[in-house]
Amino acid sequence: MNQTAAARITALSCWKNDIEIEPLSGGMTNLNFKVTDGGDQFVVRFGEDDPIHLISRANEVASSQAAFRVGVSPELVHHETGILVTRFVEGRVFTEADVRVDVNLQRILELLRRFHHQVPKQFNGIAVMFWVFQVLRHYQNLLMQGDSVHAGRLPELAKAALELEAAVGPVEIVFGHNDLLPANFIDDGDRIWLIDFDYAGFNSPLFDLSNLASNNELDAAQELLMLQQYFGAEPDPARLASYHAMKCASLLRETMWSMVSELHSKIDMDFADYTAINLTRFESVYAEYKKNYH
Repeated sequence: MNQTAAARITALSCWKNDIEIEPLSGGMTNLNFKVTDGGDQFVVRFGEDDPIHLISRANEVASSQAAFRVGVSPELVHHETGILVTRFVEGRVFTEADVRVDVNLQRILELLRRFHHQVPKQFNGIAVMFWVFQVLRHYQNLLMQGDSVHAGRLPELAKAALELEAAVGPVEIVFGHNDLLPANFIDDGDRIWLIDFDYAGFNSPLFDLSNLASNNELDAAQELLMLQQYFGAEPDPARLASYHAMKCASLLRETMWSMVSELHSKIDMDFADYTAINLTRFESVYAEYKKNYH
């Protein structure tokens, strides 16, 4: 147990009783704890603004509050600098295999449509734009300035990013989650909840859909079904090309996120290995994209 974190949690003004604290696993940018306060349970997330990864905690707070108002995320009950306290959801934290189950995927798509279109109506404050290609330019600059071991690959990756940005073309804009890892879905047996809004912001729905597919290794048939269910019609060739370009960009962003984390993160994680895994995945999907759309 991190004693400094425990002391700060104990001192929060939101508790009604003596509390019990236990660490929660997971979280690449945050420390997380489960707190029991009498008959209630909460999650405490530690995390400051992170300009390296373009994370604004004020935006995270506003996104969480709006997501609760539309019924897709647990209630945020307290926040202060560096800390968010939300209600704990008792349920199954999804794995990649859970996301790939057809009935779960359909439920997730219904959840995403609601999140994408209803959250902006409930969002208060200044919202951010998460445009993956600008994120990639930001990461490229950080990697060059930080003398990254991956510097030799950057011109090639930047060229690919420019090509993909042009290929995506005009897009619809919704409010995206932008980090659809399986652990960000919790099934309580009645509904699926969406959590963790570090990267939430306005974006194309194609980013969340391709991010969902790449993070959970959906097969080609599931991707087609996903697009059909989300948009309510069979995807035409233009939408398919745009989607697959965005999927490449999503994987490239995860790769460069990890490259930057190798330089800057204080989290205990083997980022070099994570970079290697995601770079291999990007290269494979990008090669397939080039074969099919060029």
